[in-house]
Amino acid sequence: MSSESLLDLAKSRQPADRERLLLAIADLCDSPYASEAMKGPAIQALLSSIFMSLVVEAERDIRHRLSHKLAAAEWAPNALINVLALDDIEIARPIISQSPVLQDVDLVRLLVEATIEHQIEVARRPSLGRTVVAAILEQAEPAVLTALAGNHTAELSPSEMEDLVEASRQIAALRTPLSQHPRLTDHLARRLYLWVGLALRQGLADRFRLDVTVLDEALAASMSEAQHGVTAAEAAPRTAREGEREMMEQRLIDKLHGAGQLRPAYLIRALREGKLGLFATALAALGRFDVSQVQATLDSDRPELLALACSAVGIDRSVFPDILDMTRKLNDGRPGGGAEGARKASVAFAPVSAEVAAAAFRQAARALSYA
Repeated sequence: MSSESLLDLAKSRQPADRERLLLAIADLCDSPYASEAMKGPAIQALLSSIFMSLVVEAERDIRHRLSHKLAAAEWAPNALINVLALDDIEIARPIISQSPVLQDVDLVRLLVEATIEHQIEVARRPSLGRTVVAAILEQAEPAVLTALAGNHTAELSPSEMEDLVEASRQIAALRTPLSQHPRLTDHLARRLYLWVGLALRQGLADRFRLDVTVLDEALAASMSEAQHGVTAAEAAPRTAREGEREMMEQRLIDKLHGAGQLRPAYLIRALREGKLGLFATALAALGRFDVSQVQATLDSDRPELLALACSAVGIDRSVFPDILDMTRKLNDGRPGGGAEGARKASVAFAPVSAEVAAAAFRQAARALSYA
């Protein structure tokens, strides 16, 4: 397209012309003569401003075409790539899977903020780095773990492979990709053998030359224990298993908080996903509260204390009724107080500073703990 044609499109206010301009600029920047020049800070700032102003108004099919054009572009502005990576999954997929502009911090942010479909694409990204792999294992989302197990180019350490094999005890979808994984060792293959189906057992035995006689005896003993009683692992105190889960949740929250990625919106996401423990841990981290006091508040009959804590971390008054409703559904109707308690809770969102709300929560929660 000639410079005169580009100028005509730039002058036009018609949506179709602006979309043609968007794609034309992408083609122009992608030329072999311009790609190196496009990486300068001044040019990057200008391109980011131009692309972002045009993309905001672009139709879905234009954004889809643009994502394919920019998927492999090294010159593409970081802000634009991150916006496209958060778009509908069909638009985001080529960006997440290919873009060299996306760094580990961007991919971890997608794991926190985006949908499960986006997270799965992150797990499938070629040559996935250790930081992102660790974040996937921390979140332990079954579908994302399965995608990671099928990604043979991801940087998985021996201990991380062991974590995946252990997870396959509960997540059946992990077993097939793990049985074919190039980093599976003899030791892990023997463990995996005990809870896969007949076809996969045969494949593992052939690949690693396993002594199936010994393994089948162990398998039979394990099945016998399951039929006549609980196994040693199942007999472990419930509190120990809960403690492991709480530690994992605390590590995840600490990681997000340390990276500056823990925000009030994460609280709502945790509740929507049915993770009340994660909600409590995140709320405590955001407000610098004691986790035990947050948990005591959730189990009390005083929803106004939960409202104070939410107000202290920046939750809007209009959002709190949904938070209270989801919390009660996940926690056997607690915090109690019924409709009257919910009404009293709304008073906690008086026009005071976050610091005052936090101080009021700490004082009230301390008294609740001593009651």
